[in-house]
Amino acid sequence: MDKNIYREQIIDLYERPLNYGTLDPADFSHEEDNPLCGDVIRIDVCLDGENRVTAVAWSGNGCAISQASASLLTEAIKDMPLDELKTFPKERLLDLIGVPLSMARLKCALLSLKVLHTGANSIPDTHERNA
Repeated sequence: MDKNIYREQIIDLYERPLNYGTLDPADFSHEEDNPLCGDVIRIDVCLDGENRVTAVAWSGNGCAISQASASLLTEAIKDMPLDELKTFPKERLLDLIGVPLSMARLKCALLSLKVLHTGANSIPDTHERNA
C-alpha cells in the first residue's frame, strides 16, 4: 500500500479519533505520559464474563502519531481476550501505523501500547467483571 495513504490515515485519525472518550466504570484504566514530548494517553477497558474486551476508550493529547496509534490500538483489541492484551506485540501496532518512524516518534507510537500492557497486567487473568 502507498505510504501516503498511511500518512493520510494518521492525519485523519488525529483529526477524527476512534474510540475517544472515557468509560466509567471500567475493569481497568491506566494513564501514562511521555515526558520527553508531553504526550499523554489513558485507556479504559471493559471486559465480559470471559475476560474479553467489550468496550474500550482512550483519552489524552499529544502528537498525531501518538493519537493515531491509540485509535488503531483500541480498534485492534475489540473482542480480544485479556491474556492477548497483556502480550499484544509492538510489531503488530507498528504494522497498523504503517509508516517508518524515527526513534523519537517510535516512543510516541508505542505509548498507547505501554499504557495497555501496564493496565492489563495490573489485573489477574481470573478477574471478575465490575458490576
